[in-house]
Amino acid sequence: MKKLQRVGYRVSPMNPREQEVLGEKACPSLADIPERVDIVDVFRRSEDTPAIADDAVKIGAKALWLQTGISSEEAAARATAGGLTVIMDACIGATHALLRVPPKKPANQTA
Repeated sequence: MKKLQRVGYRVSPMNPREQEVLGEKACPSLADIPERVDIVDVFRRSEDTPAIADDAVKIGAKALWLQTGISSEEAAARATAGGLTVIMDACIGATHALLRVPPKKPANQTA
């Protein structure tokens, strides 16, 4: 999360046990995140992910990303059926660095 923040991504943590994570207000569920969510990045056990996939579809996310060591064919099937791109067993931060994606520009900055 910290790496994504450093390169300009808006990260909205979802954690029912925390009030704040790395300076961002934590929401108890995906449905409680007030902004549009593009990627649901999951750091939970594989058996928890099918329900998370369902919630990601409900909120209109574009992708379900299961972090390194996490995979679930059931979650992938549910997310894919809902129109989401699915990535499993991969670190989003490491993938971002590997692809050498440039930092995002602030929304109010041009060129």
